[in-house]
Formats: sequence, structure tokens, C-alpha cells
Amino acid sequence: MNAPATTELPVVVIGAGPAGLAAAAHLVDQGIEPLVLEAGPTAGAAVREWSHVRLFSTWGEVVDPAAEKLLAPTGWTRPDPATYPSGGDWADLYLQPLADVLGDRVRTGATVTGVSRTGRDRIVDADREAQPFVVHVAHTDGREERLFARAVIDASGTWATPSPAGGSGLPALGEKAAADRITYRVPDLKDPAVRARYAGKRTAVIGSGASAFTALAYLADLAKSDDGSGTKGVWILRRGISGSTFGGGEADQLPARGALGLAAKAAVDEGHADAVTGFRTEAIERADDGRLVLVGEDGRRLDPVDEVIVLTGFRPDLSFLDELRLGLDERLQAPVALAPLIDPNQHSCGTVYPHGHRELSHPEQGVYLVGMKSYGRAPTFLAMTGYEQVRSVAAAIAGDLNSADRVELTLPETGVCGGAGLFDAPDAAQGDGGGCCAPARQLIQLGAPATVGAAAEQAPAGGCCGS
Repeated sequence: MNAPATTELPVVVIGAGPAGLAAAAHLVDQGIEPLVLEAGPTAGAAVREWSHVRLFSTWGEVVDPAAEKLLAPTGWTRPDPATYPSGGDWADLYLQPLADVLGDRVRTGATVTGVSRTGRDRIVDADREAQPFVVHVAHTDGREERLFARAVIDASGTWATPSPAGGSGLPALGEKAAADRITYRVPDLKDPAVRARYAGKRTAVIGSGASAFTALAYLADLAKSDDGSGTKGVWILRRGISGSTFGGGEADQLPARGALGLAAKAAVDEGHADAVTGFRTEAIERADDGRLVLVGEDGRRLDPVDEVIVLTGFRPDLSFLDELRLGLDERLQAPVALAPLIDPNQHSCGTVYPHGHRELSHPEQGVYLVGMKSYGRAPTFLAMTGYEQVRSVAAAIAGDLNSADRVELTLPETGVCGGAGLFDAPDAAQGDGGGCCAPARQLIQLGAPATVGAAAEQAPAGGCCGS
């Protein structure tokens, strides 16, 4: 089958999460037809997997303006902008209504398995940019389909690809064999079955971001409850404890985010969790009683634990984009123009100037990675960042470069900013934080992930000061 003329084709958006649906709304606003392909059974499928967690961004910060414009004629009213939604609220009260308004433009149960140029693999130069994109899709009923697109916006996020426990970026020895006692998500301790799994148990929490803060706070609450006697957390940090370890606290302009770090600090101070610093996991072994023993790269062996919660970040799945010519940073797997601005080796508090289609572009013209996926392996960002990204990208696809280049964001400051680096010494001095790195208008804060209360598409651990 010959592909139709490029100008007659829709823009394919991969992922019906917050950034993907916002991209569709902005494309509609530009008079361009979007086609949103979602692998899950519903819009916001990834968000629904952490529906039990409350965001620390308010409703006023997690609704895209173009989306609200689409929703308004239906009688939709944004919830109180000063209140904090849970993931379930966000999905039910905003994402699903937005998907309903977009109607047939959103297809669920549709997994993108490959993207290329029609008739051109990544090697071929001849007449490449004149060819439309071809998108291969696998449906849940077993059907396979190929679709053609004038441009592709990948907003699929990173939720499906969590990072392992191993300190080298690879699974620790024995990690896969111990899968029955390991989770890579913040557990829902309101679920009776999940609660029973952790109640009265000793649980290791690996990670230093807001996901870890949330897990520690949840375990502490469980320990203080009637059915949680004996519950104990063991907080495994790859770096040391310093003044910025627990985030911005009362100085954070997102109060709920600051409170989350303070809750984690209280869990340690009150004895509900022990902190183990400078520990990079090399192996996870089974004890004779079936519990797990974490072994560090330095040879340390920790006391056995019943469960392990790994919250070491997420990474992008680039496998289905392999036939495209992407320009990605070799460290972060983020677009090369964006990567230096968000590199946690240089920016411990996650400062990045406002950016749009130019920073998100690739050698393969017409392809954009947006939302959480645009940050590659860098710690998380706020939903407002993704909304401004897709506004700029939609304007660029429409040919309105004046609008596309006019990128402005006013985002909350973190309240803390220590030195750069992801490999701090275990005995880092107390109180080395202080101040913010940039004026609020220029700051795109790598806030906490959606699963730990931030307004983000996905949920890598990390928080504002490295991972």
C-alpha cells in the first residue's frame, strides 16, 4: 500500500498520559489531527497504577490550558485549583474526560512496536525527509497494523522501565531470582493484601528521591498503626546524608513536596527507619530462611530483610525508535540540546532554562520525545514543563515558529541546592544546602515523580538533588 501525501496525515502521539493528551489538545488547537496510541486499556493507564498517591502539585498546576479549552464546552469544571489530587483523581477527573472529548482520536490497547520512514531504514538518505513516517502497532486482540504520520510525538514516558537495584545500572547479582520479594513501585499500603505483605516486616528502600521519601513515610505510618507493630524500614542511599538529602523542607515553594521530605526525615529520626549510606548494591542473596541479604560493592553485608522496594529511577524505552535517527546524549539518553541543562552531574537541584521544539528536535525531522521521556534518565520534572513542551512542538509542526520559539515557564523553586554530583562521599557533611540556583522564571525544577506526589507523567525516583 502506498502512503498518502504527508500533509494529509495525522500526527501520531504515542501515549495517552498527561503529556500525550495535552499534545493532542494543542494539535487540535492548531487545526492538526492527532492520533493518540495508548498501550494500556484506558487513558492515563500509567497514572492509574499509582492512583493511591497524592500529587504535591495542585490542580491549578496539572491541567493544561489547551486541554481545558477543549473540555470547557462539555460542562467540565476544573476542581479547586488549590487542592491536591491523587493519581486516581487526576486520571478520573481530568485525563479520562479529556480522552473522551478527543474521542476516536485516542486508541487504547494499541502498542507501538516500531517507527520508521516509509520505505527507508535508518541507513538510507535518498529522499528521506519527503517520506511520511510509518508506525507499526500491535493491538490487544492480536491484530497488527501500520499507520502513516506526518510527524511523531513520543510521550510514552518511562514508567514501564524502572532502573534496577544494582549500583552499576545493571541488575544486582541475584536480583532477578529474588523478584518475588522485590517491587519497583511505591506500595499501596491501603490495600489489605499489600499491607499484609509489609506489616511487621523489615523492608529495604533503595533510592534517595521523593519516591523513597513516600515509601519511608508510608512504612512509618504502618509501623505506628495497630496492625503494623514491628514494621521497620532500612533506607539504602548510594550517597551520604547532607543538608539537601530530604529536599527543600519548609523552604520548598511546593509545600506538599517539602512536607514529604520532612516526613521521611521524621521516619528516620523516630526510629522507624535506619539509614545506610554510601551503599551501592552489588548482589542480593537468599538467606536460609528465605529473606534477602543485600551485599554492597565494598563488601558490606546488611542484616536480612523481608522485602525490598527499589526506587532508583526510570529509563526510556528506545527500542521501538531504533530505525529513526535520534540525537541523544550518551549519558542521559535525552536530546543533545536539552541534556546539558538537566544533567544531574552538573545540576544537583535540576535547573534548566525554558525549552521547546528546538531543544527537543532530532536529526530525524518531525520526531519529538516529550514529557518525562524527553529527560531520559535525568530525575523527574513537573507536568507544567511537559505542557509547555507540547505547546511549542505543536506550534512548530503547524509552522508557527514565532509561537513555537516563545517559551516561558514560571515554576516553583526547590528551596535547596547543594553541589553537583551523583556520587557523593558517604560521610558528606551536614548542612551543605542553601539557596536556589536560578530565578523562578528560569527554573524548571526536576521535582518529585508522580508516584510520589509530583505533577509528572512518570515516576522515576530522584527528587530535586540527584538520585
